[in-house]
Amino acid sequence: MRPGGAKTTALRVAGLSLAWAISALALQAETLPLSVAITRAATADPSLSAQGQRLLGAEGSLLQAGVKPNPRLDLQVENLLGSQPYGGIDRTETTLTYQQILERGDKRQARIGVARAERDLIVANGRIRSLDLMTEVQGLWIEAVVCEAEVGLAQDRLTLARQAQTEVTRRVKAARDPLFAGSLADSDVAQAQIAVDQARQKADAIKAQLAAYWNGPVDFDLDTAWLEDMSAAGATPTLMETPEIERLRVQQRIATAQVALETSKRAQDPTVEAGVRHFKADGAVAFVVGGSIPLGRYDTNQGAVVRSQAEAEAAATDIEMSERIRLREIAAISPRLVSYAEEVRRIDAEVIPQAQRAVTQVREGFARGGFSYRDVIGAQDALIGIKTRRLFVLKTFQLERARREHLAGQWVPLIPVQDAN
Repeated sequence: MRPGGAKTTALRVAGLSLAWAISALALQAETLPLSVAITRAATADPSLSAQGQRLLGAEGSLLQAGVKPNPRLDLQVENLLGSQPYGGIDRTETTLTYQQILERGDKRQARIGVARAERDLIVANGRIRSLDLMTEVQGLWIEAVVCEAEVGLAQDRLTLARQAQTEVTRRVKAARDPLFAGSLADSDVAQAQIAVDQARQKADAIKAQLAAYWNGPVDFDLDTAWLEDMSAAGATPTLMETPEIERLRVQQRIATAQVALETSKRAQDPTVEAGVRHFKADGAVAFVVGGSIPLGRYDTNQGAVVRSQAEAEAAATDIEMSERIRLREIAAISPRLVSYAEEVRRIDAEVIPQAQRAVTQVREGFARGGFSYRDVIGAQDALIGIKTRRLFVLKTFQLERARREHLAGQWVPLIPVQDAN
């Protein structure tokens, strides 16, 4: 090797190592928090475009509600083709009048109030759709995190199986155990490896399903430590007004506005007219004025007013009942969260240490020839079963927590702003 060749080679290797390290950092997947997943899915929701069109239509209805009645031109020709002296057209009288309805009772403002409330209802319905989507994504995100934890649990089982396989192989080689014991150990390792592969495939499939909500790549990681956060068990949720309550309040406003509209219809609208009349016989011209107004003797629109008032009162009752149901469901979930958290705490403090101790004792006894391979597997399966139960309780806790967060309206601030296109 020429002088300095070794040094040059070392520098190249160091440079390549640094480049690989930088590339690894650049390609390192991000950890996807729940709030980010929810926001991405909500902002990428294709129904937002349709919601914009609905709001645009509501703006059109609001514009139309403020329009005054159109005027009318009326043309009358009298004394045309009659009998005796009116047999021709020499004595015709032609009248052209301009007519206008004058709305009374603030009908236009009442229509605007109804249209504005109906637009708000469209907004509330859109917010409900967004929140439902966000809740759906939250549930799937929790499922994805649980699947990642299941991969870790399957790997723990594989590790235990390989440790037992190593001990069995040693004993078989020493002729202390029959050959079939080694075959059983190999079979258990193969099954544990299959379980790891299947858990990984399931986790990847759930992550792909999650990323499909914002049509993005599956280039993120999920922190399974999030499952361990059970601080919500002892916390009192902060209640916010949810879109479901917003919709009920808007429905109440619509009913109240409808009462005002139906009441305004009791006021009869006069029609005024003014025009000009032409007398063909002598060519004279005269102005005419007139008007009319319905008497409102029979139809006072009372039935429609009563119906609207009843709907407004029913909407108020719906709001009260909805709030009661929400508080009742939150009150039912909270003690369950405490129970799940206590179960996990006791599993950690009382059950898992004993199960781990049993695995250690059985392994030590197996190494001395005091237990069979199946005793080892039984102790290991018991430990894995306990950890599986623990993971199930954690999953149930987080799903119940998500339900309570939905009822409390925790994610309402993340709902995208919805505007007319």
